[in-house]
Amino acid sequence: MKLAFVFPGQGSQSVGMMACYDDLPIVRETFAEASDILGQDFWTLVSNGPAEDLNMTINTQPLMLMAGVAVHRAWESLGGATPSILAGHSLGEYTALVVSGALGFQDALSLVRYRAQVMQEAVPEGVGAMAAILGLADEIVASICQDVSQADKPESLEPANFNSPGQVVIAGHKNAVLKGIELAKEKGAKRAVMLPMSIPSHCRLMAAAAEKMRLQLTSIPLQTPDIPVLHNVDVETYRDADAIRDILAQQLFSPVRWVDTIRKLAADGVTHIVECGPGNILTGLDKRIDRDLQHLSLSKSETIREAISVLC
Repeated sequence: MKLAFVFPGQGSQSVGMMACYDDLPIVRETFAEASDILGQDFWTLVSNGPAEDLNMTINTQPLMLMAGVAVHRAWESLGGATPSILAGHSLGEYTALVVSGALGFQDALSLVRYRAQVMQEAVPEGVGAMAAILGLADEIVASICQDVSQADKPESLEPANFNSPGQVVIAGHKNAVLKGIELAKEKGAKRAVMLPMSIPSHCRLMAAAAEKMRLQLTSIPLQTPDIPVLHNVDVETYRDADAIRDILAQQLFSPVRWVDTIRKLAADGVTHIVECGPGNILTGLDKRIDRDLQHLSLSKSETIREAISVLC
């Protein structure tokens, strides 16, 4: 058996998502630690909302980081095994780096809050957008993006997330995204819908944010990971701190290659993939990518204990 942990990113949050871990004190303790660091009561926010505040990027990014770390700490406290390799979807890559020992929890919290700020500042409200395209091959979606960008050169459209076979998220200028949706439907997409996100992540509109992140990362101490982390940009692992800083900056304007990530884990001998955090969005994606792998989700305290009984 070879175990991989994967960590969810922005989009997995919901009001009340931590209630399923109420019998695990370390979860609440992790939130208290993070709230003290950031000077904001995240436990009350995640427990009571409102959803509008929870879904603000500046809150969501640190929230999902602390949630993933809290669930991993609960796993460890109950005697869970150490995974052989880690990965995270977009923001989840920062959680993976904390768990790997490469990035301190306090530094990670301040870093992802800064990340959220520069992402929000990079593109004015209403200028950028993202959309999910379901039921088309990756190559067709990429061709649509290229056609839209060439037809209207001031505006850009790019594949942002390769989430699973037949599910690609596109990002860019809002008008370009709307054109992409139209073309995708013409080419037979099962669904092509705008996502409720004003920040066009993982595309060239984030280039300015990436440069700010690059500078910010120079002041953040990074260590050689104790557990390898498979990165979104190129589906590779790195031991050198400067290489990790560079790949985190690139991540902001590069697509999330999640399909390639799961296939790489399988090719490297991983047999079990555990989603570490609230919800099971990644588990659903991962099953569509490779059904031969064993998929588990630590979405509540009961499933943590069940997974430990199976894996340990």
